[in-house]
Amino acid sequence: MAAARARAQNLRRELERHNRLYYVVAAPEISDRDFDEMLRELQELEAAYPELATPESPTQRVGGEPLEGFRSVTHAVPMMSLDNTYTFAELREFDARVCKGLGVESVAYVLEPKVDGVSISLRYERGHLVLAATRGNGKEGDDITANARTIRAVPLRIATDAAVVEVRGEVYLGASAFARLNARREQAGESPFANPRNATAGSLKQLDPKVVAARPLAAVFYATGALEGLAFDTQTQLLQSLPELGFPVSRLWWECQGIDEVVARIEELQQRESELDYAIDGAVVKVNSFRQWRQLGATAKAPRYAMAYKYSHEQAQTRLKAITLQVGRTGVLTPVAELEPVALAGSTIARATLHNEDEIRRKDIRMGDTVIVEKAGEVIPAVVGVVADLRPPGTAPFDLRAHAGGTCPVCGGDISRDPAAAAWRCENLDCPAQIRGRSEHFVSRKAMDIEGLGEAMIEALTSETRVEQTVDDGLFGVRTDERMLPPAVRDVADLYALTAEAIEWRRPNRAADAKKQTLKLATKLCAAIEASKGNELWRLIHGLGIPNVGEGLARKLAQELGSLDALMAADEEALATIPDVGGIVATSVREFFSLERNREVIEKLRRAGVRFDRVERVAQTANADGFFFGKRVVLTGTLEAYTRDEAQEELRRCGARVVGTVGKTTDVVVAGDAAGSKLQKAQTLGIPVLDEAQFRRRLEESERS
Repeated sequence: MAAARARAQNLRRELERHNRLYYVVAAPEISDRDFDEMLRELQELEAAYPELATPESPTQRVGGEPLEGFRSVTHAVPMMSLDNTYTFAELREFDARVCKGLGVESVAYVLEPKVDGVSISLRYERGHLVLAATRGNGKEGDDITANARTIRAVPLRIATDAAVVEVRGEVYLGASAFARLNARREQAGESPFANPRNATAGSLKQLDPKVVAARPLAAVFYATGALEGLAFDTQTQLLQSLPELGFPVSRLWWECQGIDEVVARIEELQQRESELDYAIDGAVVKVNSFRQWRQLGATAKAPRYAMAYKYSHEQAQTRLKAITLQVGRTGVLTPVAELEPVALAGSTIARATLHNEDEIRRKDIRMGDTVIVEKAGEVIPAVVGVVADLRPPGTAPFDLRAHAGGTCPVCGGDISRDPAAAAWRCENLDCPAQIRGRSEHFVSRKAMDIEGLGEAMIEALTSETRVEQTVDDGLFGVRTDERMLPPAVRDVADLYALTAEAIEWRRPNRAADAKKQTLKLATKLCAAIEASKGNELWRLIHGLGIPNVGEGLARKLAQELGSLDALMAADEEALATIPDVGGIVATSVREFFSLERNREVIEKLRRAGVRFDRVERVAQTANADGFFFGKRVVLTGTLEAYTRDEAQEELRRCGARVVGTVGKTTDVVVAGDAAGSKLQKAQTLGIPVLDEAQFRRRLEESERS
């Protein structure tokens, strides 16, 4: 026991040291694998000797039991927001106000990156983490201690005996971590997050800490709240002291003598933005002296000693005419900004995403506002802010439930707030928008791949359709009759009951005088639907839309279980043992098949003749001596002879595993035209790269072998 205790203490010290080296000093001494092995050894020791476990042990970062909800906590010191500007002229006006308020000619400032993350406050008592809270409304926030403890950049214990130390900063997802997370979500059949900040906010508001632990969140810190037994005189001293306590700070920050140096450093920061792993949307300018902070004070909303300078990317101002709500296949209501058309980045923008209700409230976007629309790079337009000075009188904060009248805008069904995400959902599974979304997913290229069933055709098949027919009865001449046809598709199984006539009547842009016998397109579509009955099992599993089961996991489940019936019969324990599946996916699968309506759809598919057991065993029949067999391959850029899906299928037939990101475990990168960062990373890591001609030769060699 004594030896186990000593070993556990040593492991905890070493893990804390390596954690600090990785997140604070940015000079790791060991690999992630070595770190994980040390952590696993400590977990095994604490499992064998439970009395050795401590609340601050690194093993506690894996997450505890799901929470019932978040309790509200009051901040000892309010978390105020900052006034902001987009111009250097207004920044100089800020400097003039500061100098006048202090009665001086020049002021020392500190310039820091404005991290586009989620604000967090950590409270330590006698060096131990006792509370983590979100900003909330600035006075009250949510207690997210259980989730914060899973973030490796958050120290569970700090080197001080001070009675109270509150440290504040931003939690974020780094660029590479965000790409990995979205790749996993797409593989699981989930919608990718719109941006790193949304992903971070959604992660911190998860009620299951284990979900948070699985997401690679990081953090930087730059401020304090309540302090008892510890004090700082300047922002410079604080930023120098935080790493000594175990908190990571930004690599790029400067102490500036006067506003001219501030302007120069802002321009330098914008040029060096790519050196940071996290997204920034500007710079924060703070008076350096805390004594001067107290002299300047604050308004009701913001301190007078700090200002945020926002970078202008591709931006324009326009008026928000309305907010409409779109309903997706999972029932989520997504708010969309309807704008006065405005020219932006070479195109005319009339709509932009608002992401979700929480984002609208955070930015305080209201109907009738003059808003700032941004289009950076290839990102879809988004509303990033409001011109508050131009706000019309009588506006009110946005409330999605009130805006929707408490009902789904498509079907009129009840809506409810999803407690685990910033989303409202329509509870009516028969909602036409959900049926349409599920049908579009079912026929998509990465599911049942039914050619010809595009969005317009699915819209016509799942909705009531007004049709016109030109009639000449020989007595009263030619007339046009109108009638309403009911939806032909109410679930995905109804696709297999469609007739050419039913499709023809609903075909978009069908002329009123079209003859009923002209069924060429409809007949072709019926043939494509019929052919899909023999698709591989993984396509059917993916097409069903099981939560958390995307293309990759659908392939895995098909290979391991061999039939849809076997998947339906498997219990959670058996499912969780399948490689890459795990407990969350196992629960999703069981819950999906436990719903009677889903079982009814599956039985309709069975009666229609859809194959439940055609397993793609390409890896087992592939040539084990082939170049690609057993290799992890990344595709990047554009290939002339193959679409991305076709190239992936060729690689799978050769026994390769196609992955989305380049890393140390990647064996080969296939690079087409306009290959970007993945190619550069492969070259940096010394990973073999094939151009398209080399790729084709290797495929041919595998087939001949």
